[in-house]
Formats: sequence, structure tokens, C-alpha cells
Amino acid sequence: MRPHHKVLIRRCPQYDPDRIAAIVREGMQELGVRPQGRILLKPNLVIAHPEIFPHAFTRKEFLEGVIRAVKAQATAVDEIAVGERSGITIATRYSFRNAGYAPIVRTHGVKTYFFDETRQVPVRLTDPHALRRRIFVPEPIARCNFLINLPKFKAHPWCRLTLSLKNFIGLQDDRHRLVDHNQFLEHKIADLQSVIQPRFIAIDAITAGQKMMLTPTPFDLGAIVMGTNSCAVDTVGCHMVHVDPAKLLHLALASARGFGPMRLEEIEVGGDFPLAEVQAKTRNFQFCLERIDDYFGTAGNLTCTVGRFPEAHSADYCWGGCPGALQEAMHILRGFTPDVDRRMANIRYVVGAVEGPLDLAPGEKVIFAGRCTRWQGRIDGRTVTIGSSYRGPDAVDEARAPSNDMLLKVGEALVRSTLNKGRRWIHIQGCPVSVAEHVFYLASLGKIANPLFDHRLLVPNLAAYTTMRTHRFIHRCIGG
Repeated sequence: MRPHHKVLIRRCPQYDPDRIAAIVREGMQELGVRPQGRILLKPNLVIAHPEIFPHAFTRKEFLEGVIRAVKAQATAVDEIAVGERSGITIATRYSFRNAGYAPIVRTHGVKTYFFDETRQVPVRLTDPHALRRRIFVPEPIARCNFLINLPKFKAHPWCRLTLSLKNFIGLQDDRHRLVDHNQFLEHKIADLQSVIQPRFIAIDAITAGQKMMLTPTPFDLGAIVMGTNSCAVDTVGCHMVHVDPAKLLHLALASARGFGPMRLEEIEVGGDFPLAEVQAKTRNFQFCLERIDDYFGTAGNLTCTVGRFPEAHSADYCWGGCPGALQEAMHILRGFTPDVDRRMANIRYVVGAVEGPLDLAPGEKVIFAGRCTRWQGRIDGRTVTIGSSYRGPDAVDEARAPSNDMLLKVGEALVRSTLNKGRRWIHIQGCPVSVAEHVFYLASLGKIANPLFDHRLLVPNLAAYTTMRTHRFIHRCIGG
């Protein structure tokens, strides 16, 4: 029987908008794609900066090429728009500007939706396997009837790979984004597929990202991957870099729920870049799926003690929560201070339910991270009790999710760090503790420069944040 789904791998060695437009238009024609109605392009813009975060996002040339192809192929268009929500509480406007998107959308007369500014609306989930019965997404997503997904081909330290399925995390605003962003992260990614299915997918794999998602190591892959089904596209993406699709948990969950195949035999792979040739090129493609107690501590001043976690399906580790956020935070710190592992003061990072003494070195500070962390013992001759306040998904109301506002989190961290000055330990609440919070507390306790206050980030990000808050008030409170 002929495979129902088709995925194309096309050669594209450079970020040439003309070439990208031609490839994407040809891909749409081969796949029978004719955009129409309310068309929304969703890139991966988790964070962007030409000097600090140059490889984390879907490139501007790629976006421009796709816009050209869409305008050439589309019929009966009501609207063409680009929408996204950046990560780690950075204002999306800031990332749009740094990525170079602004002049492109202006030139092509494309509308922009910053998902941290628009109204968030509930969408009912009818899948019996869904983690929740409803999930919140931006109103433009709920109104969209032709979604085009434009992920960046990257490794991911929590989910192994971030391709089409994982790119849906960027649909949510910060308040709802961190709900279930813990041991249930992969389940949440599968839930998000119930909101809307992309009608076309084009992955920016021209320069792929290795290891991290915010600070990836570039890999010259020279490809564009296209398809109409997320599971099929992600299955081919896995094979491109020698990953068993069954080990991509969110892909396995989504496929089991009927969103698409995860067996290569069920997919027709086309294009002018044969899969075998791609695999030969990516033989040394690097991942970073390591536990933090193995990853840190061999040559630096950060060591980690990892205990047990509350959910039975992943009791030995929380891949989607605090440990991964710690890794990303340390890589951000390394980007600003390359020898930060040795320059920072000694820090012990404790996460999960830990039994027994910590055996701290003299002067070693302790960060107890996350709601699920539990420990009881003595520090400096005093009994310290860290209690768990973890709540499972059934006990968390997504409609009453706490604020994840950037200034609120930074202000709270600043106050807590000041009040804890002179004490050797601090317990940071959160499920998860965000990447931005990790950066702040590591810098504070480690006595190193805080990237959040770097001149390249501080002023322009605050300006974008102020504009974002103004537009959010207008859109959400007044109804503009």
C-alpha cells in the first residue's frame, strides 16, 4: 500500500530568500498545498540576538522566502500573519526586532501577532488521553484556519529534538506556558496538537542546532524539510539525525493519539536530498540529553544532587522541568562568561526528594529548586527542613495559573536574594523554576555577572517589555 503521508527533504546550502521561496513554492505544489483564509505563519523565535543567541531561531531569510511562496500560492486570502511567543519571559517584540523580522513583515504587508499581547482563550480538548480538558492559546490561533509551522531544526536537552510538534509550545503565553512544563512536558506537547493542525510545515534546517535549544552549537545541514503532517515530518527529522522516533516521547504520544505515523515505512520521503546522504552528513550530530548530576561537577564549581520525583512515569528524573532549565541557564552564563564554571562560587544544586546528608564543602551555597524538592538535615549546625508543595495536574487550575511576568520574577528574585544574604541556602519555588530565574539565582549566589543586566539586553528588553505591557492592556482589557 502506498504511504499516505509525504515528506520532502530539499537541498538549500545558504540563507538565500529567493532560493528558499522557490524551494518552498515547489514543495507546496508537490504536496498540493494552497493556503487560503486566515493564514498564520508560526516560526520558532524562542529567543534571538545576533551576537548572543544567533542560532536559536528560524532565520529571517527563511521567513521571507516562505512569505513569498505563500503569497504566490495562496487563494481567497483573508489575512496573512506571523505569530509567536518568545521564551524565558523575553518580550516577543524584542526577539522580532533582533531576528530582523520587522522590515520583512512591513515590506510584504503581513500582520504581526505577539502572543504575549493578545487575548488568551480556552480551547476544549476532547481527546480522552489528554492531560487536561481545556488549554489556553492566543485568540489568533483559535481563529486561524490555515496554520503554517516554521520550526528550527534543533536538538533539545529535555525532549531530544525540537521540530514541528515541539514548536507548538510557542503558542502559549508565559502564564500558561509553564503549566505542566515538568514531568508532563511531553504530554503537554501532545495535548497542544488537539488545538490546531498545521496545514503545511517547512523546517529551517539550513543551519541546524546541536545540544541546547537557546544556545545551540551550529551544524551546517543545508536542508529544508517540508510536509503536511507533524508526526510524519518529525519522524523523518529523527531519522535524519539517527534518532529512533520511538524515543521522542511527544512524537510517540501524538502518534498513539492518531495525529500521524511514526514509522518510516508509512511515509514517502521525497525531494532532492536523499535520506541516506543526510544521515552520512549528520553522523556526528551532537545531543545533550544528560542528567545534571552527570553533566556538572567534574571540572567546575557547580555540583548537583538529584533525588526522586513525584510522578510514577518518570520518578528517577524530571526531564521537562528544573534540571533542564538549569542546563540552559548555565549555557547562557557561559555565553557571557566563558569560564563561569570555575569563576563562580561553589554551589550545590538540589532537586527532587533527597535523603541523607549533603556533605557540603566549606562555604558551599545550596539552591533547593522546585516545588517537589524535599530534604531534611543540618547546615551550619542548624536543622533545615525543605518541604514539598508539589501539586499534580489535577490539582492545578490552568485558568488560575500564576503570573510569569518578567519584571515580577526579577523583582521577586532580587528581594529574596537580598533577604537571604548571609545564609548558605535558598529554596526557589516553582514547577518548574524558569530559565530566567535560574540565571538570576546562579549569578547572585555564584557572585558572577548577571546577563539579565547586560547593556546589550537590559535597556532594549525593558523598552520592548514596556511596549508589550501597554499593548497587552489594550488588547486584553479594552478589546482592541
